[in-house]
Amino acid sequence: MILIDGKKAAAELREELKQEVADLKTKHNKVPGLTVILIGDMAPSQIYVRNKEKSANEVGLKSEVIKYPDTVEEKTVLEKIEELNNDETVSGILVQLPLPKHIDKQKVIETIAPSKDVDGFHPMNVGNLSSGYESSVPCTPLGCYLMIKKIEPNLSGKKAVVVGRSNLNGKPMTQLLLKENCTVTITHSRTKDLKAECLEADIIVAAVGIPELVKGDWVKKDAIVIDVGINKTENGLVGDVAFDEVSKVAKALTPVPGGVGPMTIACLLKNTVECFKRSQK
Repeated sequence: MILIDGKKAAAELREELKQEVADLKTKHNKVPGLTVILIGDMAPSQIYVRNKEKSANEVGLKSEVIKYPDTVEEKTVLEKIEELNNDETVSGILVQLPLPKHIDKQKVIETIAPSKDVDGFHPMNVGNLSSGYESSVPCTPLGCYLMIKKIEPNLSGKKAVVVGRSNLNGKPMTQLLLKENCTVTITHSRTKDLKAECLEADIIVAAVGIPELVKGDWVKKDAIVIDVGINKTENGLVGDVAFDEVSKVAKALTPVPGGVGPMTIACLLKNTVECFKRSQK
């Protein structure tokens, strides 16, 4: 079985981006800029934003973090986003989720200019992705897609099962696989016989948030299995896939942690570079 090493894949992608940013600097005499807005002091968000900043600096991006207390007014945040929309040195804007209850997440997402929406959450980017047009793609499914393509460059005609239908992972993942001419089934908590669906699949992407849901006898021999789940249990962090069982049958499998996670941040940098390139056209 191939263990899909997300840390290694992310390091390779960062190296490629580093070279690309250097070339862009030579060509345009400026570099892509990523601005992250962080509201409140939730530890996971702070760690995540620190990692984003570190990675951005590593590949040569201009990186900025704007911090607000969780008492900040919604109006203040929206005005700041508008200001960044009009700032030519900013290629990508990201507002770290989750947000405090008094701030409307959808309003925040829709205020970010689609051309600077590095998370790929703006309805316009969602629509463009599903229509097969150029768009920013949410970072986690993009990372999953790139890892699948490393294992199997030609996905045409493959049967893929996506477990989970969230706007964050399940739906965009489906669009990416359809673009590759896969036959895609979206499954979820109401699916009648989830095991039977999974057993048909050449590719399984599990993103449902249920610890070790996908068992060894759910997976056909030589399937590629991508585990997006991160669940805290008494035995530490586990994914949505029963790793020990599935590793005996799958052709390739991502570990948790160390699989999809590192690729998510690398893909955020990739999206920032793509936004910059589109703005220079």
